[in-house]
Amino acid sequence: MSTQMEKAREGKISDEMKLVAEDEKLSAEEIRRGVAEGTIAICANINHTSLKPRGVGKGLRTKVNANIGTSSTFPDIEPELLKLDEAVKCGADSVMDLSTGNNIDLSRKKIIERSPIMVGTVPIYQATVNAIKNHGAVVSMTEEDLLHTIEDQAKDGADFMTLHCGVTRAAIEKLRTQRREMDIVSRGGSFIAGWILHNERENPLYERYDDILDICAKYDVTISLGDGMRPGCIADATDRAQLTELITLGDLVDRAWRRGVQVMVEGPGHVPYNQIEANMKLEKKICRNAPFYVLGPLVTDIAPGYDHITAAIGGTLAAISGADFLCYVTPAEHLCLPTIQDVHDGVIVSRIAAHAADLAKGIKGAEEWDLKMARARKMLDWDEQINLAIDPELARKKRADRNDVNETACSMCGEYCAVKIVSKYFDSPVCPCID
Repeated sequence: MSTQMEKAREGKISDEMKLVAEDEKLSAEEIRRGVAEGTIAICANINHTSLKPRGVGKGLRTKVNANIGTSSTFPDIEPELLKLDEAVKCGADSVMDLSTGNNIDLSRKKIIERSPIMVGTVPIYQATVNAIKNHGAVVSMTEEDLLHTIEDQAKDGADFMTLHCGVTRAAIEKLRTQRREMDIVSRGGSFIAGWILHNERENPLYERYDDILDICAKYDVTISLGDGMRPGCIADATDRAQLTELITLGDLVDRAWRRGVQVMVEGPGHVPYNQIEANMKLEKKICRNAPFYVLGPLVTDIAPGYDHITAAIGGTLAAISGADFLCYVTPAEHLCLPTIQDVHDGVIVSRIAAHAADLAKGIKGAEEWDLKMARARKMLDWDEQINLAIDPELARKKRADRNDVNETACSMCGEYCAVKIVSKYFDSPVCPCID
């Protein structure tokens, strides 16, 4: 069976490409061309039967991902399924199952079966848990353990997988010589780095990359090349270890495309505002405009409890500068496993950042949404304003809580509403509240 990329290169327009084109209000040929050249990825595993495909990449609406999944502290899958439902309800384009609790296989299968949006996984998490159970230590994990886990997750329907193939001995050596404030904060990156240092061998995800490509081609899994050396604090941004890994990822993009496998590249998590644009443009240059997936980036380290906001500030500039996919950050980041409300807040705030960037980039449909809101506000049409809101439930509650039922303006301005006052002096249109 051909992958989406192989079909696109053959000049074929798949059903998935047609659905993405309809969603993006673009032609199917534009989508096919982007998939063929690698600037657009359609993450659609052949075994994810409940999926409504979406595209990620150049010229498309900026997408938003929500992370969910069990932990050893909270191993129950049911709350995570409710978080999935909330993420879908709030407009997320994908979820990633980051489960490390008991029965990871069951968690993944239930999430994929229930999800109408893209599902990503991080195979090293499960491989690590299994290695501890079966061998007593992460560093005793074998190459075959990793490949077996990747194939199992592909077979189950994972649409994209984060694989930390760029955490090489060379990148670790750069980290050792330059030093960092926080070393490695990527969980997957730390597992691979520990394995490399203990075994004094190269990263098996890097050495067995061709075998991984064969698995991904079989199920049409999109590889999301993980940023295991990403900076974990502002002080560590854009250093030698991060850039060494990025150069390696650029090479791996080329190899994936030669095999007909779709690929995305993951980007840094903590970056000062003045370095974000340079980071995005550097990644796009080195990785030949492959879709770029960023965590935030967070623009300051001092806001635990508000990191969804620090991430949205960075995410807007990142998307304007080239990022195609924003991984949400919740208010619980750096503190605890997120609640359903945290998931809600994280998705909504990330969607605001994504939409703000789409407005600036001129993405089709973005300006029209804002224009409809402006017109509804001029007419003091509260029902339409609420329907157009990115979070209608919150808008409806705020309106009801602090306004009289018959109030045509709002309790902020009351009788001094600027819209009402100015409307008296213009012929057309006027809001219906003006006599």
